Amino acid sequence: MGKILVIAEKPSVGRDIAKVLQCTQKGDGCLIGEQYIVTWAIGHLITLWEPEEYDAAYKKWRMENLPIIPDTMQLKPVKNTYKQFQIVKKLMTAKEVDSLICATDSGREGELIFRYIYEAAKCKKPFDRLWISSMTDTAIKEGFQKMKSGKEYDALFHSARCRSEADWLVGMNASRAFTIRYHTLLSIGRVQTPTLAILVQKQKEINAFVSQDYWEVQAHFEAYKGIWYDPSTKETKILEKVRAEEIFEKVKAHEGTVQEIDHEEKKQPHPLLYDLTELQRDANKKFGFSAKNTLGIAQDLYEKRKLITYPRTDSRYLSQDLIHKVKATLKKINIEPYKSYVEYVTGLDQLPITKRIVDDSKVTDHHAIIPTDVYPKLQALSEEERKIYDLIVRRFLSVFYPYYIYMNTKMTTVVHQEHFLSKGNMIMQLGWMELYKEDGKKEKAKEEEQELPKLQTGDQVSVVDAEVLSKKTQPPKPYTEASLLAAMQNAGRFVDDEDLKEQLKDSGLGTPATRAAIIERILQVGYIERKGKALYPTEKGMKLIEVVPEELKSPETTGKWEKGLTSISKGKMEPEKFMGSIIRYVQYLIKQSSSVSTDVHFPEEKKVGKQGGGSKQGGGSKEFGKCPACKQGNILEHQKGFFCSGWKQGCKFTIWKNSIERYGQPITSKMVKQLLKAGKIDDIDIILPQTQEPCTASLSLKEDMSGAVELKNVTRI
Repeated sequence: MGKILVIAEKPSVGRDIAKVLQCTQKGDGCLIGEQYIVTWAIGHLITLWEPEEYDAAYKKWRMENLPIIPDTMQLKPVKNTYKQFQIVKKLMTAKEVDSLICATDSGREGELIFRYIYEAAKCKKPFDRLWISSMTDTAIKEGFQKMKSGKEYDALFHSARCRSEADWLVGMNASRAFTIRYHTLLSIGRVQTPTLAILVQKQKEINAFVSQDYWEVQAHFEAYKGIWYDPSTKETKILEKVRAEEIFEKVKAHEGTVQEIDHEEKKQPHPLLYDLTELQRDANKKFGFSAKNTLGIAQDLYEKRKLITYPRTDSRYLSQDLIHKVKATLKKINIEPYKSYVEYVTGLDQLPITKRIVDDSKVTDHHAIIPTDVYPKLQALSEEERKIYDLIVRRFLSVFYPYYIYMNTKMTTVVHQEHFLSKGNMIMQLGWMELYKEDGKKEKAKEEEQELPKLQTGDQVSVVDAEVLSKKTQPPKPYTEASLLAAMQNAGRFVDDEDLKEQLKDSGLGTPATRAAIIERILQVGYIERKGKALYPTEKGMKLIEVVPEELKSPETTGKWEKGLTSISKGKMEPEKFMGSIIRYVQYLIKQSSSVSTDVHFPEEKKVGKQGGGSKQGGGSKEFGKCPACKQGNILEHQKGFFCSGWKQGCKFTIWKNSIERYGQPITSKMVKQLLKAGKIDDIDIILPQTQEPCTASLSLKEDMSGAVELKNVTRI
């Protein structure tokens, strides 16, 4: 009997599977056991051909060559990982291997990675599919016991292939067409362009906003405060200062009467468990982590630490078969700082399993992110890993706690016919908020929440002080990664069509696994920029949305695509029908690009390097000084940073322009000159990404002379 070849998505995952399967003998790019051989991809080993590989004439970007629509899309190995593909291909076609197991990530993209390798290797051997949501030894063993034939996932692969080929056709043709039309390099994509459009629309609202002065009158009673309001409109804003001063004069140092007290008990259920997008949002709000950074940390906690379940999920629920595992997980996380919370949960007569926790109908490819039943050695985790793990553990524990219950009180006090509103909350039951007491204190301080005295209707109170508060209406807030992720997830609210609105409710723009990469992509191509936590479109990004047709920037396009892709994955639509609609769409885009106005002028970009593409060729680029690392080359500039002209000789010195972007500062050419000359710059203005506090700091080159920079002597202003 021959061996079974297991193909994982990454070397680290491959090694974990090999350990369970007792494959201990090292081979070339694989691990070998008695029954199994385990090998791995390194992400995508196979990609689609470039246009010029179909026809050399496509190497030059010409409008007359568009649209480029190959009869059959061809595959090729990725150049950087060609060696590993050859290893996998050799094992796939080896005589000793009878069958295969697809053990790539359990999802659409993981399926695509394996199937493209399988197809490129011209393999015909039968294969099964491993589908797991945790990298613990127990989960891997259970997964091998429940494998299904690979044929059962054919529809998922067809959906993945259609997504891949459609993105190629739209992105490549649209990018070429609009680049040719406007003589500037423009990157266009099915998801990135409508995402950019969301940011641009918000910026237009900010730009159009005109601040308006208004005033409020606040009365200070003996034990509480109240804000004046108009009882007919409930409005607290006073648009004329004279009117505000009249009210102030009328009520100061006078008696008032408590006219109305309204008590309302409010019950707040626990939040749902984390999916990836919600985890990324919370990490951005609380720690200033980018979506990309959070995904990377979560992936390490899943793959390397084995402490959490599969993170690239869009579900916030568990399935019935996981209930018995919850108790095992609770035992393992019964350590500080979670001990008292775990003891509360395990001390319950029975776990309060509700539809807000377990609902099979709302579990998609994977269930929500929860801790695994692996003992966490918190001291072995990095600070960032501890923060993300802490979010996941607290959320997991919170779902077994009762409601957070508080009494919301609104009180109206009347002074000389002028009405003042006072609001206050009294906590009746902390419930799940027990796990978030510190967050609650911060929110309470931010809202300046007051505790109202025990009064009754008709009680007389004195105005001990009063003040006129001068205020301005505030513009809409710019998107942060947290709020942009929410907008991408809930893109249906930007759509009028009810069917598409419903489809986008389930899928949104992109997937949980790709949203971080989409944000990074539009940052990379210069369409948006980070300033502290906020994201702002650049002039180039604003102008791109101005010139592309509505179909390219509207979430409706993605809604239609996701609806089609979902239908394909469920076997309800033929892939050929979907791709036919994509080809018609591409033809329409090319036609539209020929008729758009060329009155819009994009900002001129520096043409550095060969063909102005930002390569490290030098190409007449301005020199900024001698390289401090090799002492031989000169520092030149390209699109993303400043590099040594001796890079061909092995010098890796590079100062990246976005090195301290999260602190609201790009690295400029002027700064590079100063760093090369003095090694540091004192008193630069920065913004702390977590708190948005303005600070000053010193910027210096790290001693390793890699070109990396660091901030020192951070001082709050």
